[in-house]
Amino acid sequence: MKLIFMGTPDFCLPILDALKEAGHEIGLVVTMPDAPVGRKQVLSAPPVKKWAIDKGIPVFQPVRIRDEEAVYRLMSCEADIFVVAAYGQILPKAVLELPRFGCVNIHASLLPKYRGAAPIQWAILNGDEKTGITIMQMGEGLDDGDILLQREMAIAPEDTGGSLFDKLAVLGGQSIVEALEKLEAGEIVAVPQDEAKATKVGKIKKELGKLSFEKSAVELERLVRGLAPWPGTYCQFRGKPLKILSVEVRQTPAGEEAACGETIAVSKNEWLVATGEGALSLCRVQPAGKKPMRIEEFLRGYRVAPKERLD
Repeated sequence: MKLIFMGTPDFCLPILDALKEAGHEIGLVVTMPDAPVGRKQVLSAPPVKKWAIDKGIPVFQPVRIRDEEAVYRLMSCEADIFVVAAYGQILPKAVLELPRFGCVNIHASLLPKYRGAAPIQWAILNGDEKTGITIMQMGEGLDDGDILLQREMAIAPEDTGGSLFDKLAVLGGQSIVEALEKLEAGEIVAVPQDEAKATKVGKIKKELGKLSFEKSAVELERLVRGLAPWPGTYCQFRGKPLKILSVEVRQTPAGEEAACGETIAVSKNEWLVATGEGALSLCRVQPAGKKPMRIEEFLRGYRVAPKERLD
């Protein structure tokens, strides 16, 4: 098929590789405009733009995809289908109706669950045992189009937002190649989503990473994994921010009582903190202005006292 690909972040790169390796003609890559990145706010090209330039594929970066000149540029490409993944703009009806096979979206959840932004992180935060990829025929609503194909994936106990992101990007590439093959052969039957089972999730905000030790140890462990590597999780220790990079859930030792956030037990290689239910063993942390370190390294320098508190 001749296609236009629309996407922006590095989640798209394994998908683009899969499409190219499968022999599809990518006539145009559409991505968001270059934007400031990092503390120094250096103007940087999106990952998808860098990929396209490296492959010699034309790039289009409209500020507004719904503008007349943008629609005309897409129409002039005469693509069979538009493939969309984490693009960053809502496609208007004028764009959705351009290609003969319409526009299909690669969504990183098993729709209708987790419509909207950040479905990967929310699957971990909510303790789901599985997630997956949905290839969906796009309409004017938010992730509510008919399902063309779904592929499931188990969420491993050690998965973080970052590791699951990488796995689903690969699965997304495999799934869209399969879907395009079946779509072209007329072998796909579109299935409407069950609106009664639909759930929506919003963008992840940095404030979500502030740990509240009144929550259970299980909830806190999910937060630490789900928000890694961004925005990360943190608390206050001795009046300064302490990033919490990895933790393990523990049972509260018999006979030990402590307020939420207080140190239950501390040794040269373990720091056990009380939570609303159960205890949390801190495994890797990063003090303000320091490098990430394993807990035994941290404890050598900071000599945590029994009952000392994290806020």
